[in-house]
Amino acid sequence: MTLPFPSRDKKTFMIETHTFETNRENTESTIDKTEIVNFLHRHLEQYGDPEEDIAGALAYCMGENHKPGGLLITARQKSTQELAGVCIINKTGMSGYIPENILVYIATDSRLRGQGIGKKIMQEAISHTEGDIALHCEPDNPAFHLYDKLGFRSKYLEMRLKK
Repeated sequence: MTLPFPSRDKKTFMIETHTFETNRENTESTIDKTEIVNFLHRHLEQYGDPEEDIAGALAYCMGENHKPGGLLITARQKSTQELAGVCIINKTGMSGYIPENILVYIATDSRLRGQGIGKKIMQEAISHTEGDIALHCEPDNPAFHLYDKLGFRSKYLEMRLKK
């Protein structure tokens, strides 16, 4: 889907989103994993993870090692084909007591933030998933307000035991 977005200098540029419902049979040759991992690592900034963890989430999303797969959404600038945003959602293989999907990563190019790209990616994610979607968001993350506007609610306080 192609949408016009105003740039910071008020000119219009076009963003094209691509949604890949992934599994091991249909994506191996069409996705540049290194490009996706590098983009997320760079643009997640303080909310990100090491590249190897991002690569692991992408491998899961792609159904590697018999994982359930997921959804990969990319947004590219139509004129240059440069990535403007990326989202990885993994299927959990569960439902009811655990949501069917978990949004693992979403980022927009730091130079293009505030122009609706993240919102468009989230709307694509919501429309292409079956079942509930969970995500983790730090309270000081500016994206918290976007998730709230889209209907996400905090049901639990997450606690982790790091080993």
